[in-house]
Formats: sequence, C-alpha cells, structure tokens
Amino acid sequence: MEYNFDDIRPYTDKEVKEKIRLMLKDPAFDKVLMYLFKVRPKVEMVKLQLRMMRKIKQLQGTFVYDLLRWIVNKTSDGLTSTGLDTLDKTKPYLFISNHRDIILDPALLNLLIFDSGMNTTQVAIGNNLLLYEWIEHAVKLNRAFIIKRNLPPRELLKSSIKVSHFIRKSITEDGLSVWISQREGRTKDGFDKTQESVLKMINMSNTKNISEGFNELNIVPVSFSYEIEPCGLAKMKELIKKEHYGQKKTSKDDLKSMSMGMFNPKGRMRCSFGTPIEMNLGEAKTKEQKNKQIKELAEMIDRQIYANFKLWPNNYIAYDMLMPEPRFQHKYSTHEKKDFKMMIEQAMIHIDFPITDIQERFLKIYANPVINKLKVTEL
Repeated sequence: MEYNFDDIRPYTDKEVKEKIRLMLKDPAFDKVLMYLFKVRPKVEMVKLQLRMMRKIKQLQGTFVYDLLRWIVNKTSDGLTSTGLDTLDKTKPYLFISNHRDIILDPALLNLLIFDSGMNTTQVAIGNNLLLYEWIEHAVKLNRAFIIKRNLPPRELLKSSIKVSHFIRKSITEDGLSVWISQREGRTKDGFDKTQESVLKMINMSNTKNISEGFNELNIVPVSFSYEIEPCGLAKMKELIKKEHYGQKKTSKDDLKSMSMGMFNPKGRMRCSFGTPIEMNLGEAKTKEQKNKQIKELAEMIDRQIYANFKLWPNNYIAYDMLMPEPRFQHKYSTHEKKDFKMMIEQAMIHIDFPITDIQERFLKIYANPVINKLKVTEL
C-alpha cells in the first residue's frame, strides 16, 4: 500500500525558501529572535542569514548548529558523548532514547552525529507541541515528522500505521536515520522505561517476523544524562497536579518547558550511544508470543539505557539520602552534597502544594537512574 506522508513529513529542500519566508513574516517568531539576540540590528542580520538558506543541510550546518553550540556553551558545563565512534557512519539507525527534555534530546544527538560526519536524523515530535505556525515551520525545517496525538481510536490506528511506514521507509529505503523517544512524553520521575506501545507502533509496518523486522531498522539505544534535570521542578508540579488534582498539563506548560529546557542551567551533559540490537527470537505465531517478544525487546533497550546512563554526584547523593544507609559517599564531596541540599530547599519553596512527599519526589528524580543502573551492572 502506498502512503501519502505530506501531512506528517519534514520539509524538503524545495520548500526551504518558502517556509523560511513564512516563518520570518510571523510576529511571534520575531519576538523569539529578539529574546535570543536582544538587539534589533542582530535580529535583522539573523533574518538576512535565514533568507539565504536553500537546503536543509545548509540550515542545520550553519544557523541551527551555531544556535545549539551557543546553548551548550551558555547554559551547561559541557556536552560529551560515548559510543558514537563505534557506529558505522554509512548506516542509517533508529535511535531510541530516554526522554528528559522536549527539544534538547534530539537536538543534542543531532549536534553530536553532525560533528562526527553523519547525516542528521529525522525526529519524531508530537503535534501537541506545534502550538504556533512558526514552531511547525521550525521543526519541519529540522527534519521533524509529526506524530498525531489525542485522536479517536480508529483515526489513531490509521495515523500510527502511517508513522510506522514512514519510519521504516526512512531507514530501509531513503537511508535516513530516525530519532524517537522510548515513551510518549518526558520521564517525569527519573525512571526511564521503554513503552511497549511505542515498539508495537513501529512494528505495524513490519511484513517479516518480529526479529527480522526490527533488525533491519538497526536499533541503537541512547541514554541522555543531565547533571541538573531539565525542568525538574516543572515536571514535579505536572505529576502532583495530575495525581492529586486531576489536572492535565496545558499547551502553555509545554511551551514553558521547551523554553526552560533550552535556557535553564543543566550542568554537565552526556549522550551515550549503545550498540545496535540484534534480535534472534524466532517466529511468533500467537498474539501472546508477539507481545512477549516486544516485551523482550523493550527490556533489551532498557538494559542498554540503564547501563550507559552517566551518573553524576547528584544522582549518588539523592540515592544515599533516600536509603537507610549511605552507600556511595566516595562518589561525591561534602561541597557537592551541600549544593544538592540547596536545590532541595529551593524545590520546597517553589512547589507549594499541601503534600508531604515533595522532598522524596525530588530525590527520586535523581535517585531512580542509580536504582535502574544497579539492576544491570555493578557500580
């Protein structure tokens, strides 16, 4: 069956000039540029630079690259990576990663693989984040494809099948890598876990057995680790509102999270690339057998994400504060512990809900990666 991907696909080189023109006409995008560059002459110079763009690779290799480098330099203590040098640069991959920040996770991955000489990935993004026209133009100019959320069941099934075919075509026919998060929405409590529903969606376009279908996608698990959790306080507020008050996050919450994630301090950052997963689980004939194999694949992905996750002093401190006896005192200094306790105090001030477990929730955001890593390796 042939699919028309026009409603979900990224923009092509032929559309670059026109879509940038539309973006630059948007007063809301002008405000964003003023927020970033502060003075009108600089904004006009940036607009002129954008008007000259004719190809996606040109846009990403100049304007977007410089912006990301500026964010890394201004808001963090550096970005490092592991495992990228072991990947075959000529192969397309399906990068499945934990999800800590809306914008930064795929953006930093693309920054790193661009530096290594690889082509940037197609990026899965939910349509709930396309709050303004300029955002849709901006993400589609950066190889984003759209996953539609909150559809009626029948429409959701059709949409999921189309996305699945788009991902498989990108990798097996077009030779373009894809990034997708292991779950819908960011991890709010620091507990990274692959949702089997994401893998089932990817498998909808598979005409072979499960092992062969996933093996041809060259799945590489990726672990993002931030020394200071992006939007940590905002994530706690989201969880508390949902659990205690039944309130769902709004589009304004998403927009605020995107901005905070990019511009709030993040400390050190690490992106760890795993090794391509090879499945060899045999034929699955029943629904139960298929579900079991999907579950096994999710566990394979999780094991690599946990094992490759870079733990910072804050993670060890939080773990020791949660447990009856400290276990990792050799992993941090008294000064680092003092700074972390200050972060807890700030959390208690900013999160003024009448509940008693705010400190425990905050600690779990940082301690859960330690707990998960202990499942798969010795520390």
